[in-house]
Amino acid sequence: MENKKELRTWLDELNLEHPLVVAGPCSAETEEQVLKIAHELKDAGVSYFRAGIWKPRTRPGMFEGVGALGLKWLQKVKAETGMKIATEVANAAHVKLALEHDVDLLWIGARSTVSPFIVQEIAEALDGTDKIVLVKNPVNPDLALWLGGVERLYTAGIKNLGVIHRGFSTYEKTKYRNIPEWQIAIELQNRFPDLPLICDPSHITGNRDNILDVSQTALDLNFDGLIIETHTDPDNAWSDAAQQVTPASLIKIMANLKIRKETSGGAAYNKELNTLRAQIDVIDSSLLEALEKRMRISDGIGKLKKSGNVSVLQTSRWNELLEKMISEGKDKGLSEEFILRMFKAIHQESINHQEKILKS
Repeated sequence: MENKKELRTWLDELNLEHPLVVAGPCSAETEEQVLKIAHELKDAGVSYFRAGIWKPRTRPGMFEGVGALGLKWLQKVKAETGMKIATEVANAAHVKLALEHDVDLLWIGARSTVSPFIVQEIAEALDGTDKIVLVKNPVNPDLALWLGGVERLYTAGIKNLGVIHRGFSTYEKTKYRNIPEWQIAIELQNRFPDLPLICDPSHITGNRDNILDVSQTALDLNFDGLIIETHTDPDNAWSDAAQQVTPASLIKIMANLKIRKETSGGAAYNKELNTLRAQIDVIDSSLLEALEKRMRISDGIGKLKKSGNVSVLQTSRWNELLEKMISEGKDKGLSEEFILRMFKAIHQESINHQEKILKS
């Protein structure tokens, strides 16, 4: 997919003075619930009202959405509040119904993005539409798969495109429901700067108390907007109760968010920034040199293990090292999550080096 400027046209045409905000309940539950939330959001700076009509759930027997009936409720939202409406689609039948009910924005969910067959089916059903279509990142951290979904839609003639960053699944215990892996979104941004990028802090955090913090991080990284699940009675929501905020909380979050400038025209500011960046460049080069030295030592260990016919992985040694580094990292102001990720990557590279030597 070429870097096409028209990918950004729909966002530019909104002429917003603030980041795009898409808000509404995780699931449309009743007509009364949908309309109540919508009326509380209509003057809150929300550009699109979202509600899940079809809900892909992990296990059968859970609430899987009200289905097509909910689309009529969304039409009432548009008629009564003037807000544009949005929902998730997961197959061609969903697309057909959503278009028939004049849904303005459709998104493809993380579980659907993992399947090129599903994305292709949706792309063909949307062929030539002028509706806005957003693609959530796949469940697993796979940038190529994410971009592949966008490319399939673009090839089908859909130009009003964008992506939603909702984090990635992990077996590790973290403070997030889905770890953000910000570097993947940054890489996508670098490769396609004209592709609108929306953050979904609700699914990243899984916890309403952390939504402001993740939203601010997204804006600091120049994301174009946010999609936040909002419910008048979140504790009793029929799905994803813990990550939904009330309309009043959403308004407070929006008021507390700080919009950063990309650059500053001040000469003193730019001089200091360049100085600090130069210092980081020097340190980064030192880090690479230190890692190179470490891997050379790993190569020596690999040769020694080969001569003694010893296995590569020494679990007790690894656990001791990790525990020590976590403790020292905390003393240096580094989070346990960062230390784990960094040293697991270093350890894996060391294993790769040693395995290569053992196989030689």
